Amino acid sequence: MLTALCVRSKAHWGYDADFMRRSVAALRVRSADIALGRVLVAVDGKDRAIGVASVIPEGESADLDLFFVDPPFMGRGMGRVLFEAAVRSARLFGARTLTILADPNAAAFYERMGARFLRNAPSDAIPGRSLPLYEYDITVEAAS
Repeated sequence: MLTALCVRSKAHWGYDADFMRRSVAALRVRSADIALGRVLVAVDGKDRAIGVASVIPEGESADLDLFFVDPPFMGRGMGRVLFEAAVRSARLFGARTLTILADPNAAAFYERMGARFLRNAPSDAIPGRSLPLYEYDITVEAAS
């Protein structure tokens, strides 16, 4: 169910069937990450999943491995709430920064959240594709 939400959210941006087929492995919510407390799920008033994020700790950094909002709930503030929860989760893992390999369609969102563009980096799903890589300073957020 969570992986299907990720796929719907990614497809919302108009990617073709071949692109989506090649991306599906990177969109999978892993049961091991759920068991380790690395997956956050936003739900509506009827306990239906409307957003999912996965935060993978890597020492003093954490990786925002997945971050998707179901298309009917985009633009309603759910992304901000889920991002703030992901930052809190990363902080609980002991991270000082959160790295984000972003879909180009989500770049403006991460910039509004306060993430800083570092460089373009190789896609984790599509060979030869590069994506914007961001970093969010958790220590600045914690001080405010």
